Amino acid sequence: MNLLALDTSTDTLFVAVQRGDAVWQYSGPGAQQSSAQLLPAIRQLMQDAGLAFRQLDAIAFGRGPGSFTGLRTACAITQGLAFAAKVPVLPVDSLLTVAEEARHLHGCTELQAVLDARMNEVYHAPFRYVDGQWIEPEDFGLCAPEAMQVAAGLTVAGNAQHVYPELLAPAATHVHALPTATAMLRLAPALLAKGCAVPAEQALPRYIRDKVAKTTAERESEKAAAAHAEKNQVAQ
Repeated sequence: MNLLALDTSTDTLFVAVQRGDAVWQYSGPGAQQSSAQLLPAIRQLMQDAGLAFRQLDAIAFGRGPGSFTGLRTACAITQGLAFAAKVPVLPVDSLLTVAEEARHLHGCTELQAVLDARMNEVYHAPFRYVDGQWIEPEDFGLCAPEAMQVAAGLTVAGNAQHVYPELLAPAATHVHALPTATAMLRLAPALLAKGCAVPAEQALPRYIRDKVAKTTAERESEKAAAAHAEKNQVAQ
């Protein structure tokens, strides 16, 4: 199988190309720098693999949740390449990719995948690996790190523990894992077999926090309400 995989949902950019059983990979600065680094990295790996884009079976991309700028970059470049090469795209949830990387690196099969969402929040979801497949939740969560609930026996895997070491499930076991492109390559065959590939125009991000501006306004409103309540309590 010939695949291109890319993820720009975190502060680290990941790209990988698979040709048959051989894999070429790249990682570098992500987030704001993704737009400048992504295309050159893709071109170099495709050249190293000796592949033309039209020879790809699919282009897999991390659809989020994650960095808004990074997700828009991934979707735009995935759409452009897939349109030009006339190949399908494979949207992969970033938290699922974290789960797969944690399984690969640490042997985790029951875990809570967590990614730093900035603004003192985390994206999270529980995953279980059963009979060679990941069982995913119906939806992902977004909450303050101290509010995240972890079921007994689940390992917390992701990149948020070092950001919120005293707040994020301090009683749980933690392992570091990122949504790597090579993890997406391992996930791709099962996802393709399940019919998850879509046309290029459907290379769209998965947002959990719909609008940063709205969230900021809500936070300011909450702060004002809390200050008002505190003022009233003091007055009483």
